[in-house]
Order: sequence, then C-alpha cells, then structure tokens
Amino acid sequence: MTQRYPVEPLDLREITARTLAYYEQRAEEFRAGTHDHDVSQNIAALLRHIEGEPPFTILDFGCGPGRDLRTLAALGHTAIGLDGAAGFAAMVRADTGCEIWQQDFLALDLPSTHFDGIFANASLFHVPTQELPRVLRHLHAALKPRGVLFSSNPRGENSEGWNGERYGAYHDLDAWHRYLSHAGFTELEHYFRPTGLPCDQQPWLASVWRKSSI
Repeated sequence: MTQRYPVEPLDLREITARTLAYYEQRAEEFRAGTHDHDVSQNIAALLRHIEGEPPFTILDFGCGPGRDLRTLAALGHTAIGLDGAAGFAAMVRADTGCEIWQQDFLALDLPSTHFDGIFANASLFHVPTQELPRVLRHLHAALKPRGVLFSSNPRGENSEGWNGERYGAYHDLDAWHRYLSHAGFTELEHYFRPTGLPCDQQPWLASVWRKSSI
C-alpha cells in the first residue's frame, strides 16, 4: 500500500478521478449505508470548542450524502457542505436545502477567515500525504481567528495507497499531530472510536484543533 514520492500531477489526477468515481457510482448505496451511523460524539467535540455565541458558520468538509450537514443545520447553525462528487452535491442540495460547494480537495477555493468551525469527518484521509500540508493550510486560512477544525480518519502506520478504488492515507497519532501543528493548529483533544472498545478495536482517530498561527 505504501506510495512512493513524489506523486506526479498525472497520478494525482488519477487519485482524484478514481476515488470520486467510486463515490459517484455508489452514492445511493453510501447514503443508505451510513444514514444511521452515530457521530454525535464528533459533532459535540467540534461545537464545544468553538468560542463565542451560536449560531456558528460551519463547513462540512467532505459532506457526502449530507447526514452531518443536516444535523448541524437542525441545531441552528449556518452549515455549508463541500464535496467533490457531483452526485453527493446534487443529493445534498435536494435533501437539505443547504448551500453546497462542489470542489476537489486538491483544488480548493475557500473564502478567507469565514468559518467558525470545519467538520472533516472521514474525509481528509483521502488526501495524499505529500498534498496534506497544502490542504491543511487552505483549511487554516478559511477559519476565523481561533476557529476550530475537527477531523476523524481511519488510523494506521503512516502508509498510503489504493484500497480497492479509493485512495487513502493512514496516519498514526504522532504523524497527524506533526502535520496539524506544522499547519498552524494547536491540539485541543483527541480520542479513538468507536467508544467503549479496546484500543486495538478502535480504528478511527478523532481530533480537535484550534487555529493558532502558521
């Protein structure tokens, strides 16, 4: 699975195209399969660290079929979704009425200092490691001063590559901490999921970060 560096531009385009095609072909299946997943712990972790009075402006980065976007909007926040898959974008617009931006993670166009929080649940692991610092800098710039970034990714031993038709990068806690710290974030908390299981049965690393300086 380990990817050789550097990843050439043509390879990056293939990574994006194949991964997005996977989701495009399975949009309805993915919506049905993830509809009942309980990520309330993750949403609460983001919201409790945002300073100031709600409602907040929150970017759901990699919103997929819109489950979490719908929850954030129902809580009264201004929730904006971002996803690279056209099928997801159309689905979420129809289902939620929220504003949706269709953008490739490797070609982001985000407003500066706009968001109180960014919710990146099961999305940033699709970013190839060599591109991760640049993507994190985009997210850092899009947050308001002292804004909050939540991320949840499948953890691993710092390897990356193809998992079927999806590309993934699987970082351990130390590596993830280095990437976020170098991008100008300060860690607020981290935990492993699902809750209530031994650590070796908790494949997801969730972490919360405050925008500091770069």
